[in-house]
Amino acid sequence: MRADFARAAASYDQAAVLAAEVGRRMDARLDVVRLQPARLADIGCATGAGVRALQARYPEALPVALDYALPMLARVTQMERTPAVRGASLLQRLGERLRGGPAARGARLVNGDVNCLPLADGSLDLIWSNLMLHWLDDPLPALRELQRVLAVDGLLTFSLLGPDTLKELRAAARACGIEPPLRAFHDMHDIGDMLVAAGFADPVMDMELITLTYRTPRGLLRDQRHLGVRDGLLGHLPWRQWRRVLAAWAESGDPLPATFEVVYGHAWKAAPQPPTRTADGRSVIQFQKRP
Repeated sequence: MRADFARAAASYDQAAVLAAEVGRRMDARLDVVRLQPARLADIGCATGAGVRALQARYPEALPVALDYALPMLARVTQMERTPAVRGASLLQRLGERLRGGPAARGARLVNGDVNCLPLADGSLDLIWSNLMLHWLDDPLPALRELQRVLAVDGLLTFSLLGPDTLKELRAAARACGIEPPLRAFHDMHDIGDMLVAAGFADPVMDMELITLTYRTPRGLLRDQRHLGVRDGLLGHLPWRQWRRVLAAWAESGDPLPATFEVVYGHAWKAAPQPPTRTADGRSVIQFQKRP
């Protein structure tokens, strides 16, 4: 899948309608968060829409854009030629470039895997990840890595796809007597449990359904190919069976509905708690001296 995603760098933005909309909704959710990060990162940044939104919101922060596909990082560089700074005019941005101010801070590009981040412990105050974590068969190791690189009181905010994604296509496959080959996604409650297991505090999860429409099945196939995720999302079937499934889906409406379950989550990294037991199982009792 990494090779498919890398090849899709040039076509990604024209098909990333869902990612762009979810990113806007993630950004709006930060309106109620009291946080002024000094260092932030977009993990699984693709062409960098998320890190640009974060730069606009937090112009004083040092931004990091991380992805495992080098061609996507190259696109981040191309898009940064006109940096976005919230509320800044063209003359202000030019002045900041000359002074080395916030607008001059291009994102630091990092080629890396979320399961083994090339970042120091506690090096980030805010981590953003838009529609990436669902591609992992087991997100727990990645969540542990994200918790490791967050500073105490840092925030993780993310989105991912849930199990009702493309429910119309799954129903069409079953109507044809075919087990749906589409990727199975984790339930949001399981993701919440993983956050706790990874050491996060106060996880908050919620979900919404977003429906895109297509004139023909070919439109969906084209979009997923341009995103570099067609095989990863739709799986594999002999073409004869796919034709039956797509024909059954084509009867479900005009235009054709394609529903995506979008799960949102955020959680904080709390200060480590003192141990309550020793390695051999004995209880630890804390004593405090009164002033």
